[in-house]
Amino acid sequence: MIPLCLVTGFLGSGKTAFLKQIAARHAAEKVVYLVNEFSPRDVDGLLLAEVEDDVVAIPGGSIFCRCLVTQFISHLKAIPERFGGGDEPLQGVVIEASGVADPMVIERMLAETGLDEVYELATIVAVIDPGSLPKLVRTLPNIHAQVAAADVVLLNKIDQFDAGEVAKAERMAREINADAPIVRTIKCGADVEIFAGGRVRGLEGEYALCADANFARFSVTFDRPVDIAALARELEGLRAAIYRAKGYVPVRDGVAHVDMSAAELSIEPAPDADPATGLAIVARGDASEAVRDLVLRLSVW
Repeated sequence: MIPLCLVTGFLGSGKTAFLKQIAARHAAEKVVYLVNEFSPRDVDGLLLAEVEDDVVAIPGGSIFCRCLVTQFISHLKAIPERFGGGDEPLQGVVIEASGVADPMVIERMLAETGLDEVYELATIVAVIDPGSLPKLVRTLPNIHAQVAAADVVLLNKIDQFDAGEVAKAERMAREINADAPIVRTIKCGADVEIFAGGRVRGLEGEYALCADANFARFSVTFDRPVDIAALARELEGLRAAIYRAKGYVPVRDGVAHVDMSAAELSIEPAPDADPATGLAIVARGDASEAVRDLVLRLSVW
């Protein structure tokens, strides 16, 4: 059977950084990466494609919600034929679930579709960070489920928080999952055996509804170069309302990659590939009006 590694973690925790490291370590092997984004824009898939060719992107929701699960299943069914031919055998599939995904339903999904005869769920890795876990784990049940389902927990971004905050996040993760090893990381630097397999979990969950009142999604396009300092101020001003903002923004001397999470706001030059510009924003559902006003302002810059 083909081993599956499922990578979960809240928006901005560092999942894509982890996938990039996996891709580098397994560069000599045939591994397929299936990247799921809650936002309507595919940003993580483009980032991973910088270092890996075999990337399948599924933006626009969670692969474990009723809206996208059929598309997700279709991709899983097609992967063995699409990528498994030729002289090089398919070594495994790595799935990056969206930041809001509840992974508890994955075993049920594989069994109901017969895909458990094709794939073995080898390893579930949850990426957490000291910024978002303590703030959100009690209000967003999916974060709790991500940690509870994990075989390995990466406590990432420990360089951006003090020792007390890191220790608090680790205690909370241990309270949720007493068995999984917790590995402290910077930029997800951890050598995890992603296709170990042989585990018995007994996960139980339901497919999520298409609409989740906890979240609101927005997409912004730009017709002209943006004042990046002004954009940073606008995003920082709504940091309490925005879970994640990411994408590619045109600036006077090229394109900038913008990425804001609970831990940081990062603005860096985009890769040479000249990606399509646009900004995806995921916000608190109860703060959607304030973020919608921001989106309207940005759309006429």
